[in-house]
Amino acid sequence: MNKPRRSRPLSPEERRLWGQVARSVKPMKGKAPLPEPEPDERADAAPTRKTVLPPLPAPVVAAKPALPPLAPVERKTLQALRRGKKAVDSVIDLHGMRQDEAHFALIRFLHRAQASGHAVVLVVTGKGGAPSAHGLFEERGVLRRMVPHWLRLPDLRSLVVGFEEASPQHGGSGALYVRLRRRRGAG
Repeated sequence: MNKPRRSRPLSPEERRLWGQVARSVKPMKGKAPLPEPEPDERADAAPTRKTVLPPLPAPVVAAKPALPPLAPVERKTLQALRRGKKAVDSVIDLHGMRQDEAHFALIRFLHRAQASGHAVVLVVTGKGGAPSAHGLFEERGVLRRMVPHWLRLPDLRSLVVGFEEASPQHGGSGALYVRLRRRRGAG
């Protein structure tokens, strides 16, 4: 491997920073540690060009356990919900809320529902109506689009097994059935 060429010597501050980086990174198995910067007699001279440092190796990060994948709500459960043979355990209606309010309310609701032992809940987002005359540039159906995104985020994956669009009697495309994970330690 060729040694990268420097267009000018490193300043004392740059050598100090490189030394800190070299000491803070653990080498991969079988790889040599990063070299310390070489001392330079001309370090006090004014730099003539921009400093070009060698690329840093990617930091070694301990792998987090993989998030459980989302799974669709079981066909049997969906059929029972759609036929009225099974009721949802709890409902939250996010209509009229701003995004930040709705996100916070959804998180609280899902935590409470899981703590209560609920298996399937209904999240009503609304379908998003036509823009009003005074809000021509208002975005419509924001919650309808954002709630599925939020349900896929890592902070809710410990609660959510999966979700599906609700049947027409429960709100259709303006609502979601959300299947919750069982609480750890719960029978």
